[in-house]
Amino acid sequence: MDTFPTAHPTPTAAPATPHRRRVATAAALASAVEWYDYFVFGIAAALVLGDLYFPAGSSTAGVLAAFATFAVGFLARPLGGIVAGQLGDKRGRKPMLVLALTLMGVATTGIGVLPTYDTIGVAAPVLLVLLRVVQGMAVGAQWGGAMLLATEYAPEGKRGLYGSFVQLGVPIGVVTANTAFLLAGALTSDSEFAAWGWRVPFVVGLLVLVLARYIHTRVEETPEFRAAERALSEKEKAEQNSPLRTILREHLGTVLLAGGSFAVNTAAFYILITGVLDYTTRQLGMARGPVLAVSLGVSLTQLALIPVSAALSDRLGRIRVYAFGAVGIAVWAVPLFLLIDTGSLLWLAVATFVASCFLSIMYGPQAALFAELFTPEMRYTGASLGYQIAAVAGGGLAPFVMVLLLEATGTSLAVSAYIVALSVIALISIKVLAGRARSR
Repeated sequence: MDTFPTAHPTPTAAPATPHRRRVATAAALASAVEWYDYFVFGIAAALVLGDLYFPAGSSTAGVLAAFATFAVGFLARPLGGIVAGQLGDKRGRKPMLVLALTLMGVATTGIGVLPTYDTIGVAAPVLLVLLRVVQGMAVGAQWGGAMLLATEYAPEGKRGLYGSFVQLGVPIGVVTANTAFLLAGALTSDSEFAAWGWRVPFVVGLLVLVLARYIHTRVEETPEFRAAERALSEKEKAEQNSPLRTILREHLGTVLLAGGSFAVNTAAFYILITGVLDYTTRQLGMARGPVLAVSLGVSLTQLALIPVSAALSDRLGRIRVYAFGAVGIAVWAVPLFLLIDTGSLLWLAVATFVASCFLSIMYGPQAALFAELFTPEMRYTGASLGYQIAAVAGGGLAPFVMVLLLEATGTSLAVSAYIVALSVIALISIKVLAGRARSR
């Protein structure tokens, strides 16, 4: 039976403010570089990977294959979240974050140097899929570790704001990934970009290992984890149930509701940064560079909106702010594609900017909301599992589903209907979570 645990803060000695800031900065940077490595694959999937690794008779088939590989990374994310959650709830947040960063750096660099189908044949797409799986496991492990480093170090009444520092990693990752591809495209010809220019943003991802080393040597374990660990006697530690077993037996409903509440956000996000990039360049005939520039500019606005919405959630409540963003996404789903279909760069910018505002309103308080659903001894596992279920159900399949819907119906309004359906699921999930919170 799901008892919807209450995550009361554990009394601990307050960390010094400079250390809090160092930890928050490290968590934000860890999230940013991890998401950079993850997003360069999505951009490359929309631009070049289909032709290089999945040669087929039509460009649509190649893009579908590349997006399917993109989705594989999402399918691996729950596995990364489960493994890291189990170990992170028993051995600490920091070691799992360091491991996640290391895996991501190695996998991303591996993709950057991977030979194409023309060079090594079928081994090329096989290895690409395997490396994408490692990326997925790494990002599945990373989010919980970075989020808990930030929120469990947060001062009283500022958990939402501190959690948003990790959420900023997503727009920072998008901005830097788009910038890297814009520079690679600007400094190379079309043939050079297809031959080697696209690889440069992947190889740059190796710098993530430097940050992993810094966190390993300069950041301490979170106060809440240390307090929870001290509260257990050695006998209790030996008899302690697996966090995953406890979650599945007692709190599965909360995990599923968390995932249902967030699927629309992650689906709409990947439709905007990956699906729309393919749609506008391949079907609407818009130039790649300006579309990437619009995506970059829109992502920059999230850097301001995410912490503002998170800070508001510290004052107004997580659920209220979170639900407002979900309603906005549902209302804007149809205007979004009506404006994109004009083929105008200006209307593309307006459409994606408004959508991004609503996504930011949801995303800002999400880290703190998920952390507060679970107690410290199961928090890494529970929060990670809820987040990664949403990633699979929403984000991983969204670009693939978008291409299928466009091909099957011939209208972008089918994609709008898909977003609205996920919004309804989100609002139902949020309503149930709110009801459980009131009844505690």
